Order: sequence, then structure tokens, then C-alpha cells
Amino acid sequence: MLTVHHLGKSQSERIVWLCEELAIPYELKVYDRDPNTRLAPPEYKALHPLGTAPIISDGDIVLAESGAIVQYILSRYGEGRLVVDPSDAAYADYLYWFHFANGSLQPALMRCMVVARAEVPADKPIAQFSDARRQQALALVDKQLSKTDYLAGDTLTAADIIAVFSLTTMRLFFPYDLSPYPHILAYLQRIGARDAYRHAMKKGDPDMAPMLS
Repeated sequence: MLTVHHLGKSQSERIVWLCEELAIPYELKVYDRDPNTRLAPPEYKALHPLGTAPIISDGDIVLAESGAIVQYILSRYGEGRLVVDPSDAAYADYLYWFHFANGSLQPALMRCMVVARAEVPADKPIAQFSDARRQQALALVDKQLSKTDYLAGDTLTAADIIAVFSLTTMRLFFPYDLSPYPHILAYLQRIGARDAYRHAMKKGDPDMAPMLS
């Protein structure tokens, strides 16, 4: 049985959502963060050497890293869903946005979060650089969504499932304003209207309202 080990309010929400979109059988184990450190509890850290979310287990396999997990689930259980065929004109877009989410967008936000928590003054070069990269990444997403309903075209794909955390729940850890990006905001409303997304968020984090605006 595929088991999703979900750390509350974390990137593992992506995997719960993926399983709901695919409507595949899975077991969900939810782990609460330590109330003082806000980090994963010892039993979660024991699952994998890095102890970071997400983590799945499937028989004897224990796998971490969002991209690897999404590709594993799609390859084993997806039956061709939520991916773009290499023969499709949108295939390059699909690959780009799938890897952009954790290769560019999430690191840009994490860098800003670290700078903010280190209380680096806004006029310092590292703070200015970090904020500029964040704005650049978000503007690129907004431009893409001005042309298509979803990142790789007019239907939801795994590229969206990887990307949405950075635009929503990540703002719990690093608050930022999405008002300059109207196409992202409209996109999040489309995401929030999906039954699978709503079910996933309710299962994984029932005490948190999805941050869709």
C-alpha cells in the first residue's frame, strides 16, 4: 500500500493532492510539527536520513523529494494522467514548469525567508538581490498564466501540483503579497475550485484554510 507521510503544513501537501487527483488508494499518515521548534517530530525524521517533507513509502521503498515522488507515483499509478506526452507541443512547457517550481521558484522564496529571519536590512545587496529574484520568478509565472489556464496549457498537470505550494502554504513561512500578480490569483481560484484539491487540503491540514488569495 502506498503511504503518504504528511508533515502538517508542508510541501507534502503536494503528494496528498496528487493522490486525490489520481483517485488512487493510499494511506495518509499525518505528523504534527513540534510545538516549540515547528520542525518535524522525531518519528518523522526517522523515516528518511534528511527527515524533510514529503516522504512516501510503498512496500519496501521509502522515497523523499517532491519531484521524485511525483514522478514515481505518476509512473507506477498515473496511467498517463497529469503528464504531457513528448509528442505534444506543450511538452517543453510541461518540463520547464515542472522543474521551475523547485528549481527556481521555491529556492527564491526560501532565500527571502532566510534573509528576513536573519533580519538583514532591506538596503543590503543580498536582501535586494533576493527580493528581485522573487519578483522575477513570480512575474514569470504570472505572465505564463496570462496565456493559459494552467502552467502547461489548459488542463491541470503535475507541473501545477508541484508549483501551487509555493504560491499558497509557503506564505505561512514567508508572507508575501500576490496582489501585483492578478493571473496567479485567478489561477489559485481555479485550483481552489477543484474537488481533489479541497479534499486533499481538508485531509492533510483540516485546521488551515487554503491560502488562495
